[in-house]
Amino acid sequence: MTELFLAVAAGYLLGSISGSLVLGRLRGIDIRQLGSGNAGGTNALRTVGWRFALGVVVIDVGKGAAAAGLVPLILLQLPFAILDFPTLGAAAGLAAVVGHVWPVYFRFRGGKGAGTAVGALAVIAPWCLAPLLLVWVITIVGTGYVGLATILAGLSIVPAMWLLGPEELPPALGALAIALASVLIYTHRGNLARMRAGSENRFEKARLIRRRTQTHPEDES
Repeated sequence: MTELFLAVAAGYLLGSISGSLVLGRLRGIDIRQLGSGNAGGTNALRTVGWRFALGVVVIDVGKGAAAAGLVPLILLQLPFAILDFPTLGAAAGLAAVVGHVWPVYFRFRGGKGAGTAVGALAVIAPWCLAPLLLVWVITIVGTGYVGLATILAGLSIVPAMWLLGPEELPPALGALAIALASVLIYTHRGNLARMRAGSENRFEKARLIRRRTQTHPEDES
């Protein structure tokens, strides 16, 4: 079981490399002092611009993929390794998400974990990505709420993991789906509270359905 501890430790340390905070230091800014204060891609896009946000997403998704894919491959080469790839990948991938949310390098103040979760799933459970992205896009287009879209996309991981995965799903992947959905709900609890209060920001440029009805009100008659 030593390799399980190593997988968690390596995944957490990889996850703690926050894309927005690393790139922000290179530009002399702290993303946590801007906009919503969240060290994630959405806040980076709104406050710094799409080029900066793209770099953030690449790093955050990449570290999730590295944790879930590269870390297990290395650990399986150890002479005492007894666990399988899915178990080590799930452990390291989840630890990377935790590291992103509570990064040890940045005083445990990070992002919300969505990009890193996508990176981990892309390696260890790629069949979950299509329904996840579909739910995210539909929710964004219909409501403009990025937080709500991420929560619903996170919840979609659970049924997708079982319904679209292998017939004999490794228990570690089932646990990973539930854990990722739970973490994403927790990290977006503030978004839920603001939606209930009516103060949540909308991504209006992506809210195509409402914009179309507003542009052509005669269609409603």
